[in-house]
Amino acid sequence: MPGAVVIGAGPGIGRSVALRFAREGLPVALVARTGTTVEAVAGAVAPLGVRVVPLTADSADETALRAALDAAADELGPPDVVVYNAAIIQPDSPGELSVRAHLDAWAVNVVGALTAAAHVAPAMAERGSGSFIVTGGMPEPEPRYVSLSLGKAGVRALVTLLDKEYGPSGVHVATVTVAGAVAPGTAFDPDDIAEHYWRLHTQPRHRWEREVVHGGPAAAMPDAAGDRP
Repeated sequence: MPGAVVIGAGPGIGRSVALRFAREGLPVALVARTGTTVEAVAGAVAPLGVRVVPLTADSADETALRAALDAAADELGPPDVVVYNAAIIQPDSPGELSVRAHLDAWAVNVVGALTAAAHVAPAMAERGSGSFIVTGGMPEPEPRYVSLSLGKAGVRALVTLLDKEYGPSGVHVATVTVAGAVAPGTAFDPDDIAEHYWRLHTQPRHRWEREVVHGGPAAAMPDAAGDRP
C-alpha cells in the first residue's frame, strides 16, 4: 500500500497528521531532526498496527533530507503523500536577526520544502498521482515574527509554483494555513487540523483546493507554523 511521509514529525501537527494517515491504514515514514523526537512520534503511531519508519534528518541539510526520503521509499515504496511540516519558529523584529540567521530560517521554512518536492514530485507526476502538502501559517505578516512571516509567505508562493509545475500531471500540491496557536482542546487542536491534510489528499481532482485556512487572519499566531523537532 502506498505510504505517507511526514517531514517535521514533532509533537504537534506532525504527530497528529501521522496518526491521521495511519488510522486509514497507510504506513508512515517520519522525519525529524532528532532521534528522541521521531521515536516519540513513532511510539504513538505504532499501536495503530501500520508500519512506521522513523528517520532523522535536518530539513535544511539537502543531502540528509534527500537520503531520508530515499530511505523512506526503500522501506515503504514511492510515497503517495508527503507532508512538509518543518519550521523555525522564533520571535524577531525587523533588523534584529543577522543575515545568517535569516538564511538559516529560510532554509528550513521554505527551501527544505522545495528540496523535498523536487525529490518526490517528479515521480508522482510520472505516475499521475500523489499529494504534496505543506503546513503554512501567518496569513497576515506580523512584525514581531519577521523571519516566520517571510517564510510562510514564501511557502504560499512555493505551493503556487509547484502546483503550476506538477498539478497538470496529477500531483495535488496544497497548503494548510494554520492561523492560530496550536494546542490540544482549543480551536486549534492539532487533531482537528490534521483532518485538513487527509481531506486534501483524498479530494477528487475536479475539487482540488490549493489552500485551506484553519482559523482566520485575526487569530494569527506563530505557534501554528509547523514543528521544528
